[in-house]
Order: sequence, then structure tokens, then C-alpha cells
Amino acid sequence: MAREKDYVEGCGLEGQLRCIFLCEFHPTAGPKITCQVPDNYVSKEVFDAVSVYIIPKAQLQRSILTVTLLGSKILGFPIRIDNKKYARNAFYFNLCFVCDAWARSVQYEPVVKKLSDHLITMEVEKHFLSNPQTEKAPLSAMLKQVMEDLNTYRMCTLTGGTTTIHLKVVKISKEPSPVQDHQVPIFIEDQHMFRSEQWDLTTYQVLPYIDGFNHVAKIAAEADVESNLVKACVQNLMYYGVVSLLPIFQYSNVYAATPKLRMLAERKELQQRCIKYVSKSARQPPALRDIFRMYSSMTYGTTVRDLCVRLNPHPLRINERKLVQFGLLEGLIRRVYKYPVHLSQGTKGNGKDSLHRSFSGLQSVDEICCAHGLSNQQFEDQVERDQNVILIWK
Repeated sequence: MAREKDYVEGCGLEGQLRCIFLCEFHPTAGPKITCQVPDNYVSKEVFDAVSVYIIPKAQLQRSILTVTLLGSKILGFPIRIDNKKYARNAFYFNLCFVCDAWARSVQYEPVVKKLSDHLITMEVEKHFLSNPQTEKAPLSAMLKQVMEDLNTYRMCTLTGGTTTIHLKVVKISKEPSPVQDHQVPIFIEDQHMFRSEQWDLTTYQVLPYIDGFNHVAKIAAEADVESNLVKACVQNLMYYGVVSLLPIFQYSNVYAATPKLRMLAERKELQQRCIKYVSKSARQPPALRDIFRMYSSMTYGTTVRDLCVRLNPHPLRINERKLVQFGLLEGLIRRVYKYPVHLSQGTKGNGKDSLHRSFSGLQSVDEICCAHGLSNQQFEDQVERDQNVILIWK
């Protein structure tokens, strides 16, 4: 396992909050830290080096600012409250979160903004920040609670008088890639863990047809939902980490073992999950050696049908379809795709030539068959009759 010091900025990993501090602009002393948890985590030397960015010019007020310096990343949301009662007619402050320089911080941005707006309300109502007679102990206790709860539970509830504020760190994921008709959605989280009222009507209509074997076009047809709506639904489920995408399963498919297969021989927990997943019967689980032999036999030129004929998984109590599913989800194997290329250029006409125009080497057989409504056998028959078509495996 990598040590934290081995991580680099941009690695995409999340880290814990190391410090929360409040900075204010003093009318004579300038920017200064008035409260931080834990004490003295951000030294005076470090703060002086970045203070111009912590209390910035007016153009950057109410903007998320991130500064990385000396192994730390400081995330803030500078605020200015205009009022003639303040010196210089304004009160400036910035509540900042500090994490390691390598850590992803975008998930904290909504929390910093919401907590800053809460402090604005407290300042406007009772001068919670600016009153020099006000003890900093309540603020320090509040910041300590926020840091501990966010690090432990990824959420925090603050209650003060009649006001309650809920903070939550939500994982912000990248936008998933577009979903294609020939791709197969499969649940990677138990769908029964989610209440039905959480889904929109389209998702609720589509869910029963997501079984890890139906491709998107088939789901759309069986659920009687327009294909683009199904794609949007699946993409949304991918964003929230509920489903993943697999290639269509066919016995004519070819798979190849990856270097990750060795983990199956080393990790007990992975072995137990694999045996449970691929077993034809929970009462009679298969032997790990038989599972491993099937995975290691997957190579170029060997179809699933060939494997089943040679190794006969049914007496071994192995469900070969689930075996492929688990291998793909865990990265133990990968699909070897076929890409047809037509050597003759400039074919004209329609019907057959319309199909041949797909033979550019850019579309897989799965994609072409799904788009043209062909079975794999029908496709193979057409290719065999045309000597100008070659297949690239990759």
C-alpha cells in the first residue's frame, strides 16, 4: 500500500482535513488568523506568505480560492460584509480548510461556502466574529466539531439557538462517458438498498431489466422506453456509482487474462467473493483451483465456447456467464474485441454496402451488430463471403 508521502498532487485521492482556521482583516494589523484548530498548525511564516490570497482584492470576494504551499493546500471562500459600523466600512474574513497538498479538495468547496454563509448570518445577527469582547472559545469548539465530524462521518450538524445547519461532504465524480446501445449495465451496488422513491419514473421503469446481460438497446425495447432516455438513466446511475458497464456476453467472445489475475491467488477476501459470485449453487461452491484454471485459460483465439467444451464448467459447479462478469468487474480479464476492416474503398449502393461502410476498423463487431440488428452468426456469415474484409483483434 502506498504511503501518504508517496502521493502527488493530481492523484485524485481524497485526504483528511488537517486544520480549519478563520482569518480576518484587522484595520491596522492587516490579515491575521484569529482562530484555528488545531492551534498553530498554520505557522505565522506560512500565513504571511499566502495572506494576500487569503484576504484578496474585491474582485475575488465570494469566490472559491485554493492555494498550495509547502505541502499544504488551503481552501477558502473570502467574504466582505459592507456596513458603516465597521472600520473602513467593511468587515473581511475567510474561513479556510487545510488538507495535504496531494489531496483532492473539490468535495469540500460546497461545505466551505455553506459554513461561510452561516458565519455571515451569525455576524450580522450578533457580531459573532467582529466583537472584540466575544470569546473565541465557542468558535474554536465549532470548528473542532466540524473538522472531527467531517473526517469521521463526512457530515456534521451544528445547532446554535434556533438555527441548525447541516454540512455534508459529497463525493464529486467525473462525468461518465456516453453510454452506447451495445453496452451492458450491471449493478455494482445492491439496488434494494435504495428506496424506490429515490428514482425518477424512467429509472423505476428501466431497473427491472438491468440484469448484467441485457444491453441498452434490448433494455429500451423490453422496457418500452426511448433509447436515449435509457442511456441518460444508465449514465446517471453510473455517476452515483450504482452501475458499471460491461460488453455483451456471447459464447463466441474471446477474453484474455490480465496481470491482476495473480491477486486471485493471493487475496483471501477476493477468493471468497469470487467463489460466491460464480457458484451455480450456494450449497456446493466450486473449487478455487477450477475457477483459476478457467481464468488462466482465457487467451487470444480461444472463445468461451471453446473453454466450455474443453473444461466443462457445469460439473465443476461454475456458472461461466457469472465467471466472465466477475472477471471483468474486478479487472482479472479483459474482452478482446473484433474490429472489421474493408480493404476495398469507395463501395457504393445500399443494403449490404451500408453495413460495409461500418467496416472502418473504428467500430467493434458488438457495436455493428447492435446498430444493424444482426446476430453474431449472421455477421460472421457475411464476412466469410467477402474476401475484402479482415478482422483485427485487440
